[in-house]
Amino acid sequence: MIAEIGIAGIALAFVAALIAIPASIIGARRRNDSLILSGRNAALLTFPMLLLASAALLVALLTQQYQIAYVWQVSSPSTPSFFRFTALWGSQQGSLLFWCLLMSLFSFVALIVNWNRYRPLMPYVTAYTMATVAFFVALVLFFENPFERFWITPDLPPDAGVPTYAFIPPDASAPSYRLMAETARGLNPLLRHFGMIIHPPMLYLGFVGFVIPFAFAMSALASGDLSSSWIKATRRWTLIAWLFLSLGLILGGRWAYDVLGWGGYWGWDPVENAAFLPWLIGTAFLHSVMIQEKRGMLKVWNMFLVIFTFSAVIFGTFATRSGLVESVHSFAQSSIGMPMFAFWGGLTLISVYLILLRWRQGGLKDEHAFAGLLSRETLFVLNNVVFVALTLAIFWGSFGAPILSELFAGTEITLGAEYFNSVTAPLFIIMYLLMGVAPLSAWGVRSDLPPFK
Repeated sequence: MIAEIGIAGIALAFVAALIAIPASIIGARRRNDSLILSGRNAALLTFPMLLLASAALLVALLTQQYQIAYVWQVSSPSTPSFFRFTALWGSQQGSLLFWCLLMSLFSFVALIVNWNRYRPLMPYVTAYTMATVAFFVALVLFFENPFERFWITPDLPPDAGVPTYAFIPPDASAPSYRLMAETARGLNPLLRHFGMIIHPPMLYLGFVGFVIPFAFAMSALASGDLSSSWIKATRRWTLIAWLFLSLGLILGGRWAYDVLGWGGYWGWDPVENAAFLPWLIGTAFLHSVMIQEKRGMLKVWNMFLVIFTFSAVIFGTFATRSGLVESVHSFAQSSIGMPMFAFWGGLTLISVYLILLRWRQGGLKDEHAFAGLLSRETLFVLNNVVFVALTLAIFWGSFGAPILSELFAGTEITLGAEYFNSVTAPLFIIMYLLMGVAPLSAWGVRSDLPPFK
């Protein structure tokens, strides 16, 4: 019964998200308040449905329902209760469900908190958040369902332990709870650490939190409302996501120091770097958005930064969960690689197209030009350039060079810590210098040097 409840919750969340998308878009285009409200209500329904599914999986873990394949994979009779709780996000299927739950929670809160203040944008925000939620829920429902059950068929010897995966028991078969309990795998030993309790939730909150700034930016592009409204709406959400992601990275470093034996907190592991990339771009956005608020500048740049922050989140998730790179942090290779790559590619291309379209139409024209080289906005932009350079250098070393080498030369290569330390050290030094100088300058200050263009 627990499995049926969980599957029903996931399925209802998927249907609700699919309803919310066209209802919100059509309602906004036709100025139909009833459709807009229907889309909002459907979107709000996704969170309680995914909460129900997550609660069902947690109950299955705590009550040792080993006929559910996920429970058998991540727990055993000897697993302590608090690790049964953390097993909710201990493997591919459960962590994807947890990801969906947190994303729907952010969407739920954003729709309630921002609905009246940013009403013209909210139908589009609903559509973009629900499109993202629907995609990830579809992955859970059709590719990585944590409620899949398996059964031991009677014609096999009792000690064979060969499971048959199915949602419904195969003909003439019955579950063997005793055998399932005896052969249960239990949680990966590397995950039996206090960091498992707080590191993944913090990291996931940081990742999925960026869906709200992304949705507001895309809503501004889609609706044509390119005023400062979307900036005001996203700044707080970006700070929240950035804070959680920062905590997740710090806690992950501590965990790595205790468990992995790297002799330090950061090993330039590809999956570590994948989590660091959105942090770098998000940090650049938090700084450059101040220039748009104060001076009405960098409108195109900020659009690219906020959208590529979320694009980096999706790419990092794809790299971690598809088996693209080998890492102690990676999940096992699965069938979600191609759908995730297609989603990431489509999301990025559509976003870039909308930015360029609005730019050509003049909707993203800056209100002021840059002043002298020593003005605060110029120094902030230089710091942004350093952040982007760090992002590109780390991306190249983690993914670009290894992937291209394997594709064109048939050789697997890995760029080690020496590459990252040598390339990033000068950039970090420049960044620290600019961080010290920029707050001492003023907005719009001109110098004797030629204007920076």
